[in-house]
Amino acid sequence: MEEFLRRTWAQIDLEAIEKNYDVCRSMLRDGVKMMGVIKADGYGHGAIVYAKIFAEKGCEWFAVSNIDEALQIREAGIDTPILILGFTPPEKAAVLALNNIAQAVFNLEYAQALAQCAREQGVQVNVHIKVDTGMSRIGFLYQDSEDDAASIDEIEQACRLDGLYAQGIFQHFAVADCAEEGEVYTRLQYDLFLDVIRRLEQRGIGFELYHCCNSAGASEYRELQLNMARLGIVIYGLQSSGAVKEQWGITPVMSVKSVVAMVKDIEAGTTVSYGRTFTAEKDMQIATVPIGYADGYTRRLSGNGARMIIGGEYVPVIGTICMDMCMVDVTGLGVKAGDEVTVIGREGDKEITADEIAQKSGTINYEITCDISKRVPRVYMRGDEIISVQKF
Repeated sequence: MEEFLRRTWAQIDLEAIEKNYDVCRSMLRDGVKMMGVIKADGYGHGAIVYAKIFAEKGCEWFAVSNIDEALQIREAGIDTPILILGFTPPEKAAVLALNNIAQAVFNLEYAQALAQCAREQGVQVNVHIKVDTGMSRIGFLYQDSEDDAASIDEIEQACRLDGLYAQGIFQHFAVADCAEEGEVYTRLQYDLFLDVIRRLEQRGIGFELYHCCNSAGASEYRELQLNMARLGIVIYGLQSSGAVKEQWGITPVMSVKSVVAMVKDIEAGTTVSYGRTFTAEKDMQIATVPIGYADGYTRRLSGNGARMIIGGEYVPVIGTICMDMCMVDVTGLGVKAGDEVTVIGREGDKEITADEIAQKSGTINYEITCDISKRVPRVYMRGDEIISVQKF
């Protein structure tokens, strides 16, 4: 059994990863390819582990944020096609081409610079044209079919540049996870995207791959999946928002554990932690848990009703969360140093989800898992057996 520092650690359930893949695949229509989004080190879970499991199970594509993330996948011996969703310096054209890494192209200026570098380096780079139909992030602007008609000319020019191969075209839904109130805007984005495709086809330009559905889009609007869907948050066993109607039957993959470092008795009137924001109203017993905001347990949880599980019981977090530690109220529970603490996950009939942590800290579950810091080892489990440990 591989050892690791049993201070604070994240457990990754390999069986849940495999189950979620099968569930996600079943949600795709016949002939629709899966693009597994494993950027940000697999949303904090470990991109390499995900890439290996998904590649073995037949995932056709991966998506990452940048070229360093893509090359990590290649260095692990995985040859599944990869799309970089963000910016790559044009000077990296040969690295992209020689490693079967496709690049998102989001305006004509960038396309021209990338094509020039590709020609100078004697390569051809696969690109996916990014269309901005309403996200207003990156992409050829096409939020109005009349006002933004000039973008069709620019996309055509980009697709015809020597040095580039226009392999795919895609856009991103902004509110597919907002239930009924998001449907009108989502379908407007889809119609605009289809209009771009139609107008390009009239000019003799087509693509191998068409994708517009993120996790919420793929489940809430299955008929819009085209021939590839980008699945991100659902493959980690989480929903993109509480408004998503289709629950998929997925299983959270990550749990976060810690231990009790110290137990002490304090008297009524004693203050706890920085700022003295908590004052004991009665004699109490408190436990110090070695997890803090440097581990990804955000300071925003201070005073917001955050809780953990020790010995099958919920215990409230008290006082201000520190960089490396926080305190919980364990009065009357017989807790002792060394007891395991569940920060995120299930223990018996009790559970604390990433969604609960997100709600109490005013953010989304994506941020909770991404923020689990690199000093927290990832412990990969199959059942009760430790398969491997990733230390940073």
